[in-house]
Amino acid sequence: MQGFNNGFSIMFLMFILVFSLAFVLIAAVFIKNLRTWNKNNNSPRLSVDAKVVAKRTKVAYHSGTADFSGSSSTSYFVTFQVESGDRMELRMSGQDYGMLAEGDTGKLSFQGTRFLGFQRYMQ
Repeated sequence: MQGFNNGFSIMFLMFILVFSLAFVLIAAVFIKNLRTWNKNNNSPRLSVDAKVVAKRTKVAYHSGTADFSGSSSTSYFVTFQVESGDRMELRMSGQDYGMLAEGDTGKLSFQGTRFLGFQRYMQ
């Protein structure tokens, strides 16, 4: 009977450790996202002349249950180059992403790392 209690104690301790680690990781991601959101909100809204120099997507696959059903999500990123030559990559919605093409020039509006809009110049 002594061995059963030892095994149960070790399993309980492992459960607590794994649960605690998961909680700390979730809290860290939440705090990081909250800091980014706050930094963006406290940044000025800027509008600058820019050119679309690159587009990319990132697809994340999420595993499902035993019947192999899962899902995926796509993130959209566009790299802009401003007049000074500096480049910045901003995340945006798929709808905004689809409206842009490499080589487009226009007025880029952003706040921190938050994409606000892009008005293309007529050529």
